[in-house]
Amino acid sequence: MDAAPPEASRAVVSPAGASPALASRPIRRGLPRTPGAEPWPPAREVAAFAAAALVTSTPGGAEPARAPEQASPTAAGLTVTDAATAPAAAASQISASGAPLRRGLPRVAGGEPWPPAGSAPARTPPFAEAEVARSAASGVARRQEATPAPAVPTAEVADSAASGVARRQGLTPRPSGQAAASTAVTLADRPPLTVPRTVWPGKAAFERPARTPEPTRIGPFTRLQWAGAVIVGGGGLLFAAGMAVLLVRFLLSLDVMRDFLAAFPGEYHLPEAAPVGIPAWIGWQHFFNVFLMVLIIRSGLQVRTEKRPAVFWTPRRTPKGKISLALWFHQGLDILWLVNGIVFVVLLFATGQWMRIVPTSWEVFPNAVSAALQYVSLDWPTENGWVNYNALQQLAYFSTVFLAAPLAAVTGARMTKLWPQNAKALNRAYPVEWARAVHFPVMIYFVLFIFVHVVLVFATGALRNLNHMYAAQGSVDPTAYADNWAGFWIFSLSMLIIAGAWVAARPLVLAPIARLFGNVSGR
Repeated sequence: MDAAPPEASRAVVSPAGASPALASRPIRRGLPRTPGAEPWPPAREVAAFAAAALVTSTPGGAEPARAPEQASPTAAGLTVTDAATAPAAAASQISASGAPLRRGLPRVAGGEPWPPAGSAPARTPPFAEAEVARSAASGVARRQEATPAPAVPTAEVADSAASGVARRQGLTPRPSGQAAASTAVTLADRPPLTVPRTVWPGKAAFERPARTPEPTRIGPFTRLQWAGAVIVGGGGLLFAAGMAVLLVRFLLSLDVMRDFLAAFPGEYHLPEAAPVGIPAWIGWQHFFNVFLMVLIIRSGLQVRTEKRPAVFWTPRRTPKGKISLALWFHQGLDILWLVNGIVFVVLLFATGQWMRIVPTSWEVFPNAVSAALQYVSLDWPTENGWVNYNALQQLAYFSTVFLAAPLAAVTGARMTKLWPQNAKALNRAYPVEWARAVHFPVMIYFVLFIFVHVVLVFATGALRNLNHMYAAQGSVDPTAYADNWAGFWIFSLSMLIIAGAWVAARPLVLAPIARLFGNVSGR
């Protein structure tokens, strides 16, 4: 519990003509006018007003008894004559101080603002504050006990009033003089609190942790998600492949399937006019086709994923035909690939090599099924590619050269500006949306074909197959070139060239080449 405030801070007040009971009521102080200040009105104004109220509440205007040390008949500039002249003296003091009177809300509904007009004192000069406080304390003591309180030094009265106000507000008063020294000693000697802490900060007092940045995404997944997908997906594929191998091996152990493999071993005999062997021009065409296909796939993916191209290419004759440098590179590679494909097809039919990849008998289909079963059972077909491909290879090569390649060319041409935009009937019959929906799956087919083709080349006799395709060396004897490394070294050199072209396919290298055919700009 706080100590009782000093008598000066509980001085009684009354307007002119008020009754003694009303004059004995303590002043009720309100909220501070500014944040962190003391309640309103201040303690010194309360003491001054209490002294004025005592003067006005004396019956019959008689002068109240004063303490022995008060020899002057005036207090704070007010002459104590009678009750009628006190308000006028207070008003004159207010006007003399020059400070405007600030009045609060009325005490009763419909009444005038508090304090009433003429009864509230203004700010007193600093030299009169102690006299007013001492007069108020003496008046309260005379009214309560009929004996004046002993004189209190001016500094002690002011410190007592301030400390009482501070205790009411729950604050620590500012000590002065000897009181400050004693207070410091008291606080230093006070033992620490023995009670536990009972007030804790709420949830709003804690700062929210810094938001972790979003992980970098590669397509729809992050790197960690891709790693998880590869692990889970790879494990699932391995399990499915193992189950498929076991199932096919079980089927091939049946008598019915043995008879099927005997009737259709996986290949059929070519016509008598079919050539034997693979000429060198097929090896060169094969290299050019792989080289262009890899760069076409790279540039196609760049065009598909590029949102804000950094470099553009514009033809000299049609400035409105501006496209990105990646798209120009992709379309240029397409043109070279088509030229290479046309030359390849012409040479196929000119030399009779077309009979090696174009089916000439309906037996190709059951033999293709037989070859597929042998591949799945991990019992590879034993045909000699120098003489004849198995039926599954023949169908795959035929589909790639005569179906997938023309489909990629037609859908790609529909999406370029070379397509006649004003041919309304043709555009309605062949919308560009169809071309976009087919062009990308065709590219996926080429990617899968290249992957499976390379895997089977290495799995069914790498040195022999590489000699056939790259070195143009082979024999009717399938074991004749099984230990020759010539084709392997040519294949390795071609892979280095393709890898170097993949890395060099950048604006720094492509821009000088593109300037030979048009204008290159950054916007």
